[in-house]
Amino acid sequence: MDDSRYTKKIYTPHQAKLKAENYCAYQERAQQEVRDKLYEWGLHFDDVENIISELISENFLNEERFAKAYASGKFRINSWGKVKIRQYLKLKKIPEKLIKSAISTIDSEEYDRKISHLIDLKTKGEKKPYNLKLKTKLYNYLATKGYENDIIFQKIHKDT
Repeated sequence: MDDSRYTKKIYTPHQAKLKAENYCAYQERAQQEVRDKLYEWGLHFDDVENIISELISENFLNEERFAKAYASGKFRINSWGKVKIRQYLKLKKIPEKLIKSAISTIDSEEYDRKISHLIDLKTKGEKKPYNLKLKTKLYNYLATKGYENDIIFQKIHKDT
């Protein structure tokens, strides 16, 4: 059995930096994502931290830019709510200050329209007022999408 396909290629710090630049240029990345990738490529702590600081100084890495792009994309494309966006940014080890800043970029009117649109998608053909079973399904659906409880209740009871 050939074990060469199971061994990972180990990169020198210079090779890893070039590869990390391409990795960051492709799309916005969190520092932790790049850090994990550098460790995966076989680098040690000092090399990883040096490369991270160089990427930051050369503007390949910018956590604020990443957080805003991530929040905007997940909201517009995946229809995620603020709760879920916040949780995933925390998982990526983004500082709370930057998370608040990124979430504040989501337009409140657009946020309101998005919730109404999701409710409309889930209730096509249903007569108003909705029954309790449908309201429960709507609540669960919107909660898993990451919308706030009070906003969900308000929308379900207002729109039904």
